[in-house]
Amino acid sequence: MKIIAKAALATLVALGASQASAQKLTFTLNWVAGGDHAPYFYAQKMGLYKQAGLDADFETGRGSAASAQKVGAGQSQLGLSDMAGVLLFRGKGLDAVGVNIDANAKLGALKAKTVDATTSFFNLHHVFARELGSDMGFLAWKDAGVNPYGNSIIANGAWLKANRDKADKFVKITQKAFADCAKAPEPCIQALVEANGALLYQNELDNWHLVTILMSDETSRTVALGWHDDKRMADDYELVDEYLKMEKPYDIKSAYTNDFLDKNVKMPPINPPKLY
Repeated sequence: MKIIAKAALATLVALGASQASAQKLTFTLNWVAGGDHAPYFYAQKMGLYKQAGLDADFETGRGSAASAQKVGAGQSQLGLSDMAGVLLFRGKGLDAVGVNIDANAKLGALKAKTVDATTSFFNLHHVFARELGSDMGFLAWKDAGVNPYGNSIIANGAWLKANRDKADKFVKITQKAFADCAKAPEPCIQALVEANGALLYQNELDNWHLVTILMSDETSRTVALGWHDDKRMADDYELVDEYLKMEKPYDIKSAYTNDFLDKNVKMPPINPPKLY
């Protein structure tokens, strides 16, 4: 993986490409589809990728490490993966990671008091709060001084070198879709649920509202939605190197790009309901 383009992402263009001429593109998710993936399915339902000449296929993921490995091996052209993990893969050459507990078992373990604490994604916070009630305490990493970037769109380096135009279209379409879904989430969640029948509309809507809180910061509101800040990326690199060690150090600026983002697309104001 040579370049990572930030996930946040745009609608754009009707280039007149017919569906027959649309080029196949596999996008591997970081996990099973959920509220945080709604903009991708919204853009797909609205035909925005097809209009730009892209036949985008969304593939269920099995964790950020797995999606990064698939993209790095060229099995998928694009994917969604946690940025810190991607930085580590670039510099350490690992092919496996260890986890303390299965993701789907975390809530049950807390309720049974098998564990005293665990980590979880903020967009699932409403589920933990509902199940644990007043017995739940929590600490956001950013409140403890640790604020690494989360999920980013990643690209296979060889594919990206030969297909910058396709990557540009995909990112801009997705960037605008994220902004549109922040303004009006309901049709986006509906598109997600329609494409993934086992999901519950209200649960994924709550999930998405929490995602928008994470999306809204000074950079996304004033520079561009999805923008990688150079200092923050440098801090992420140092954090990963300090605790996990980069086997082969590299220039952090070679690991990401903002070139495909539209600076006219910024994070809109949001007013999420209180969910916890």
